[in-house]
Amino acid sequence: MIYKFVVISAEDESFIREFELEASNTLFDFHNALQEELEYDRSQLASFFTASRDWEKEEEFTLFDMGSGTTLMDDVTIEDIAIEKNQKLLYIFDLFNERLFFIEILGIREPVEGREYPACTRSFGKPPVQVLFSSFSSSIIIDESGNDYDEDDIDDDFDIPDFTNIEDLGDL
Repeated sequence: MIYKFVVISAEDESFIREFELEASNTLFDFHNALQEELEYDRSQLASFFTASRDWEKEEEFTLFDMGSGTTLMDDVTIEDIAIEKNQKLLYIFDLFNERLFFIEILGIREPVEGREYPACTRSFGKPPVQVLFSSFSSSIIIDESGNDYDEDDIDDDFDIPDFTNIEDLGDL
């Protein structure tokens, strides 16, 4: 069986992708298809989540073992997560800024002869930029005009402990 998914973004209403995947394809296969179609940097972390009808996160599926009881994308087939009509998924592609795609199963059908799966069957609009640098982290490094901060720009009241010896760290 072939599962048809729609992928949309809250950042740009004109962005839409539709993918078809075999029941035996894994979430890792879906991740790779998304990364390839959107021309994203595959070295960035990403996660899938099953989602409630109200788009609330449920179970997480990660690229790597995070040691927190999550399941690997490569261990979950599409058939495993397609438990109800209009099953919803979230695909977080920018973990640090919690940016994501909303994914929903549109239907199930027979495979098209000669088509390789996964397949992007509809592509409209430009995808969002993969990674945004947070304003907090970038403001520490550069100001709004793009200039590096000098030592004089740092607030003297900000107290940074001076650890000259590893034993000074104590029990963290």
